[in-house]
Amino acid sequence: MNILFPEVANNKFEGSKIAYWVLWLYVLKSFLAGIIHMFASDGGAQTIGSVSLDSFTQGGADSVVTMFGLWGMEQFVIGLIVFAILRRYKSLVPLAWAIYAIEYSGRVLSHAFTPGLATESTPPGVMVDTILVPLAIFMLIFSIHTTKKGQEDSMEFMYIRYGNALTSILEDLINAEYA
Repeated sequence: MNILFPEVANNKFEGSKIAYWVLWLYVLKSFLAGIIHMFASDGGAQTIGSVSLDSFTQGGADSVVTMFGLWGMEQFVIGLIVFAILRRYKSLVPLAWAIYAIEYSGRVLSHAFTPGLATESTPPGVMVDTILVPLAIFMLIFSIHTTKKGQEDSMEFMYIRYGNALTSILEDLINAEYA
């Protein structure tokens, strides 16, 4: 628990460098998706997500666009917080990965508890999330794995140690998504 919530948040990260650098890609994705959802005229709902806004009443379509805009704000804010972690509080990198893992997993799990949104085709976010969820979980594990002083992480060691778990997670997600 001290790895996720250290007593002192500082700029020292002892986890895998891979987890640190891949986190920058998630921040970039958060910023880009957030900006698109906040500022696109349809919030990206129809132009990207293939939600047929024409099938809604004007009020319904406006509500969907507003929800996409709010979702974009959430993505942008998470990106800002994680950007601050990467610049000043690297000891919180495992917490950032836990947040991304929870957020992306929540998107997948929400389909089990909500009716979902009718789309004309599979939105790119659904396809991308099948990769981002297990990758976030894998990077969380990498970020928690501390290296011995003077030694670099060995991809072979990391795969042997965590590869079977990742493979199992990927298979479960793919089977659940397309079942």
